[in-house]
Amino acid sequence: MYIGKRLKELREENHLTLKQLAEKSGVQIATLSRIEHMKMVGTLESHMKIAEALGADITQLYTNLVAEEEKINIKNDETDTDIFVHSDKSSYEILTAKVLSKKMMPVLVKIEPKGKTNKEKNRAGTEKFIYVLDGQLTAHIGEKVYTLSKTHSLYFDASVSHYFENASKSLAKALCVTTPAAL
Repeated sequence: MYIGKRLKELREENHLTLKQLAEKSGVQIATLSRIEHMKMVGTLESHMKIAEALGADITQLYTNLVAEEEKINIKNDETDTDIFVHSDKSSYEILTAKVLSKKMMPVLVKIEPKGKTNKEKNRAGTEKFIYVLDGQLTAHIGEKVYTLSKTHSLYFDASVSHYFENASKSLAKALCVTTPAAL
């Protein structure tokens, strides 16, 4: 949650410079500057220290907040990619940036022959969609097993224990979308 504009308003109402606020709050001036310029969010602890130094209730920092970040993210060969390796035979490649500010997280799942992902159980309310791009996957969801081939999809409650397996002899790739975004 970016509080930069609101922080600057409150700081200026109190006739404080960034340096003065840093001294009063114990939050580094570089951190305060980054928060004001919406380069970082800050922690709840830093928000509490800032509010106290401003003589304000912490809720005042969150009044009238509007999401200021860019609503469009493009992924191409030139952008950085985060890849999480589940095992020596499976990985998830995150297909968007700034996942913590998203309502869904698209990933490319790659599973080598005879490989599988780690077992997952997301928090309640989490849903998952998987679409097989290449190869064949076996989805283990709770006590049930589903075999998915190219162009097959599956939508399920991700709070149920689940994992994906590739029992075939070729690489399996699938687009997987989780909502809300959960790492």
